[in-house]
Amino acid sequence: MTLSSDAPSTKKLYFYGGKSFHPSPISLKGTDCIVRPHVPLAPLTSFRVGGPAEWYIAPRTLEDLQLSVAWAQQQSLPATVLGAGSNLLVSDRGIPGLVISTRHLRHNNLHPDNGQIIAGAGEPIARLAWKAAKRGWQGLEWAVGIPGTIGGCVVMNAGAHQQAIADCLTDVLVLNPDGSLDLLTPEDLQFSYRTSILQGDRKLVLQATLQLTPGGDRTEIMAQTTHNLHQRKETQPYHLPSCGSVFRNPYPHSAGWLIEQLGLKGYQVGGAQVAHRHANFILNCGDATASDILNVIHHVQEKVEQHWSLLLHPEVKLMGDF
Repeated sequence: MTLSSDAPSTKKLYFYGGKSFHPSPISLKGTDCIVRPHVPLAPLTSFRVGGPAEWYIAPRTLEDLQLSVAWAQQQSLPATVLGAGSNLLVSDRGIPGLVISTRHLRHNNLHPDNGQIIAGAGEPIARLAWKAAKRGWQGLEWAVGIPGTIGGCVVMNAGAHQQAIADCLTDVLVLNPDGSLDLLTPEDLQFSYRTSILQGDRKLVLQATLQLTPGGDRTEIMAQTTHNLHQRKETQPYHLPSCGSVFRNPYPHSAGWLIEQLGLKGYQVGGAQVAHRHANFILNCGDATASDILNVIHHVQEKVEQHWSLLLHPEVKLMGDF
């Protein structure tokens, strides 16, 4: 497949700094992919804030994703991957270059004989947790309340209830900047608490293989999965937009407890507020900007460091120019 020969050059087309951008979408020849300019990103993130993507595409196949990356390279544009948008904060100015959404890469294949799951980068981890539980497979009960995708979970080593994706990951297929593919093992990924070697790397997760334990008691596994979901809903605020937990827990402490002890619940800048129900959540109360949220993050970090001599490290990933 080749790029459409009549695709206009984007090298001069930026909407930053008052510059104009080309209003017409661009087709990638031989695919059904459309590269769209100036697409709002706020509706695609759980925080519901942030500016537009300079260019945006949502490929439906792995081959189309490869072509999307190749197009960005051809145009000398940076490429940014957007999954479920649940663990990131997009700048009010938006994201320059090409934003590649994995929202359509939701294929999954569950092997009934060995408990193995192969899932695309855009597959919601919570949906896999339910599918596994209904089959009596152990290993994903913890993930039922995680709002992210497989790709994002691998990159940040997402986890809950003292478990994480690293505990059940067999391998992950990634796309390198030069267009080649690599199959990486957990050892290659150098997992640690809420991080992996893929953070800050230009490799893109295409799909992952998980190894679960089949043959369990379906009723018990369903009950545990349901319990985990109810526990999250009872202890965490879901009535307003947020990104989930903002800060990593500085072992052996809980970030939420440290913040709560300083009386910061309810602290607010603009439309961004530290949640009353769980102090490690920052809520968009309706009219927050990304700058409001970032200011709350910085204030909480400053107060915690002053009082506890601990620097809280954000789990949330910043995208764009702040």
